[in-house]
Amino acid sequence: MHGWQVLRPEGPDAVAFVELPDPGGPDALVVKVRAAGVGFPDLLMSWGKFQVRQPTPFTLGWEGAGEVVRAPADSQFAVGDRVMTLSFGCYAELLAAQPETTFALPDALSFEQGAALPLNYLTAIAGLKRRGGLRAGETVLVQGAAGGTGTAAVQVATALGARVFAVVSSEEKADVARSAGAQEVFLTSADWRADVLEASGGGVNLVYDPVGGSRFTDSLRCLASEGRLIVIGFAAGEIPQVAVNRLLLRNIDVRGCTWSVLANEPDGLRKAAAELGTMAEAGSVRPPVGTTFPFAQAPQALQAVEQRRSLGKTVLSVAP
Repeated sequence: MHGWQVLRPEGPDAVAFVELPDPGGPDALVVKVRAAGVGFPDLLMSWGKFQVRQPTPFTLGWEGAGEVVRAPADSQFAVGDRVMTLSFGCYAELLAAQPETTFALPDALSFEQGAALPLNYLTAIAGLKRRGGLRAGETVLVQGAAGGTGTAAVQVATALGARVFAVVSSEEKADVARSAGAQEVFLTSADWRADVLEASGGGVNLVYDPVGGSRFTDSLRCLASEGRLIVIGFAAGEIPQVAVNRLLLRNIDVRGCTWSVLANEPDGLRKAAAELGTMAEAGSVRPPVGTTFPFAQAPQALQAVEQRRSLGKTVLSVAP
């Protein structure tokens, strides 16, 4: 079989298409990958800058969807099952999937949508519910609301009964955010902070921020008293600093979040995946797939993410 590997941590141009051995042993959960998600963590991994470091060479891709082709006798999965997974090595024709982070793919979703769901939507559940304590009727501001991470947060927050505001950088991206369910959308080219404060009646209850950079401080200023800002990532490239006197004087919180917090409680990840499945069957969760690249164009897919050309989730079509 074949896959895309990082031989040298020098970015998308250095990713190589190579022949790989059959994955796993006789007791492995092996998945024929039909589609793989292409996201910011994959890009960082190609540069050797992701917080989880792997020795080179390694196969790229952290999330994917496909069909089980081999399963241990005691597995909850059977040959032919449609699954989605968070497992390193999804940019390959076959994958030895991690059983604890592999879940049934809802019938309502395609393989491409399934590849767009695990990382972003589990993170949205973790950030909005577990770390953010979001309650129905509260207001949520989502930064970068047209990308895969942002659209996931918009959809999940809406499904949880929140009123959702979105911040994006273009009219084209504004249309994507509205399609995902955002009630009001604000452009970075305008005075979005003042507009958010006016539209929310003085501040939002929660900010979901995968962008960081210069938007962070203005996001803090958009919080109502006892509001929470959830730090998801730093797509802008700059890790902002917190002036903690702002937290003290305004009774607000800044909380970090990764999807792995769900693993801190028994069966937490599987419960969250089941909740997403219920949302998908109800039609409230539909991962918006942006550009789908063929398997041969993995470097171009990573470049699209790097250049912020992605609307919705970028996906790699791996196998027919």
